[in-house]
Amino acid sequence: MAEGLSAMARTGRHAAHVTAATAAGFYPALHLLDRPVAGIYALFTPIAFGILSPLPGAGRERAATVLRAVPAAAVLVVLGTVLAVGTWPAVAGMLAVGFALAFGSACGPRIAGAAPGLQLFYILACFPPYEPGTLPQRLVGLAVGGAFLALAEAVLFPDAPEPPYRTRIADALDLAARAASGVVRGEGPAPGTAARLGAAGRELRLSRLPAGARPTGAGRTDRALAQAGAATRRLLDQLALLAGHAPAPGDTASAELLREIAASCTETAAALRRGRRRRAGRVLAGPQLLEELVADFLKARAGAPAPRAVLVRRSTVLTAAVSAVTVRTAASLALGGRERLYGLPREQFWYAAEGPARLTAVRIRGNLTRRSVVFQNALRTALGLALARLVAGSLDLSHGFWVLLAVLTLGRTTAGATWSAVRAAAAGTLAGAFAAGLLIVGAGGSSAVYAALLVPMMLVAFTLGPLGGPAWGQGLFTLVVATAFAQIAPVTWRLAEARLVDVLTGSAIGLLCGLLAWPAGARAEIRYAMSGLLRAAAPLVRATATAVTEGAGSGKGGAGENGTVRSGAGRSTAADGSPSPGVRLTLHRLRIAEAAYAQYRTEPAPDAAEAARDWLAVLDHGSRTLVGAYWLPRTDGMPGLPPEVRRWAREAAEEVAAATVRAAGFPPDGVRVRPAPLPPEVAERVPAPLLAPLTDVEVWLRALARDLEAGSPPEPGDQPARYTTASHSSASADLA
Repeated sequence: MAEGLSAMARTGRHAAHVTAATAAGFYPALHLLDRPVAGIYALFTPIAFGILSPLPGAGRERAATVLRAVPAAAVLVVLGTVLAVGTWPAVAGMLAVGFALAFGSACGPRIAGAAPGLQLFYILACFPPYEPGTLPQRLVGLAVGGAFLALAEAVLFPDAPEPPYRTRIADALDLAARAASGVVRGEGPAPGTAARLGAAGRELRLSRLPAGARPTGAGRTDRALAQAGAATRRLLDQLALLAGHAPAPGDTASAELLREIAASCTETAAALRRGRRRRAGRVLAGPQLLEELVADFLKARAGAPAPRAVLVRRSTVLTAAVSAVTVRTAASLALGGRERLYGLPREQFWYAAEGPARLTAVRIRGNLTRRSVVFQNALRTALGLALARLVAGSLDLSHGFWVLLAVLTLGRTTAGATWSAVRAAAAGTLAGAFAAGLLIVGAGGSSAVYAALLVPMMLVAFTLGPLGGPAWGQGLFTLVVATAFAQIAPVTWRLAEARLVDVLTGSAIGLLCGLLAWPAGARAEIRYAMSGLLRAAAPLVRATATAVTEGAGSGKGGAGENGTVRSGAGRSTAADGSPSPGVRLTLHRLRIAEAAYAQYRTEPAPDAAEAARDWLAVLDHGSRTLVGAYWLPRTDGMPGLPPEVRRWAREAAEEVAAATVRAAGFPPDGVRVRPAPLPPEVAERVPAPLLAPLTDVEVWLRALARDLEAGSPPEPGDQPARYTTASHSSASADLA
């Protein structure tokens, strides 16, 4: 109940912002200055950016977004005004503009939020009559409407700002610091601590954040924040494992490293809360300290024999330290530092030295594939809008831009969801048209009546419409446009009829596009994306294990496009220092799969069989494979390693890789894999300095096997596999 009232209060405040901005620009332009064209643009600008566009952030953040978007809207108004010379030029422009704006959503939440509103400005301008002489009025109306909306968002009933994502990371790091200190103090098994760590990790998932607070942009800051959040979740999971077991007595090296992990977490959390940027250098103090302690830990671990249980625990401590290093480095990059990657895998932070243009180009190029849901949605939207413009222009529909507006607002990523929205919108528009007809007949030509009704009508429509769904939204908006257009020119009840015909026409076009272009949305694409990720990761598993035991020059390699093994990519970097082909392909497939999963979570629930599959575990498998490829091959091989040990590493990796390929086919009974542990009698013959890296590989392969089993459908009588803090890291699960 309280949550519903809070949502209504937020929607009401936002409706007040849009209504005030619309009235402040529309009434003077129309009734004082007698500039109806400027009045139309002053009317629709707040509606475009305030209602049609889900702008992220709080009041001042939305105001800044509006001001930055107004110049782009002006360009679209100019373009639409010029191309309104004929139907076919307008259709061609609509196709290009529609695709560019929809595809731009891949570059960040602010662009994605403003894109629908920007579409509206081209739509308004590209319809007849062709009157280039009215362009100054159009631009003035746009500027006035944008300025008043920005002012209302920033000053009138401002929303409380949402805590930034870096603050959530900082809170989680404080908890991680306390947990690491508790492990050092020898507090023993602490299931309560493990549960709190798991809950903190779930709070870092991007689905727990408003759209504007999600670090999903193409720039370095967003990439670094996303990486810091993912690494923090891994750190919390690893500390949960350590908190659940008693510490090994006399393991001073692990204790020292855990103390530095706690100190690094505290320092990073403080820097994230300050949020201060510097011109150059590290944002965080103590350069190289944690990295140097990791190197010392590796030497200490290799110098003295230890029981296998102690080696496994040390491997977990080392993994936690790697995550802490990743968090601190990514946080420094996010805060504006120019990090020198001392001893760190450069390919893990490949974006650190890249400029904004390059990073944007990488994001765009990565999604220019028909398997990208971003590309699919952009193409579907562009084709629907272009077809709607062609139909409206060819049939010379009155107020034909409402046809395109219906396509824009009612289109969904699946045909079923589009049909549901169209049905509701048709019913709502029919009711709204009937009410508008009665209003026009009753009020006649009295402009004062419409002027008095417009403000309360907008306030009600913009409050109840977003809460009630397409039926309420379309019905109430029909009343708004009727009262607005009745002030611009004399109208009859046929205005309501034209509104109904246009909305139904646009709904039919949107539904047709939804049926013909990827009708199943991400529910069909996610299987292909996850399969591609698993097939790319399988050869990288083999290559990483081989690189640990035989070195990068062994002739083994990463995955090619067809899943084969390429030479020269045994490590995560190629000879020139760039990421290996296997790493690049796996990372690309991971990004495509993450986007498909993000859309999948927004679509109607799948059937029970599909819902039982844990796609998060598949994403985690791909991410864990990459982390292993970055960090495990720390040597140039292991001279003196017994042949049977090399054979064990090769066979265990092959077992996991083969299971990964099987999982890519999604067999009905799932995948069950148990990589063979290093035999004790064989381990006894391994030199002490080499046993610890082999334990790292063994722990990594077991974790990959758990991911594969969690991503399989449950066996009959079992509960569906679920993502648990105790057994999985969460590098790519932040979209859940």
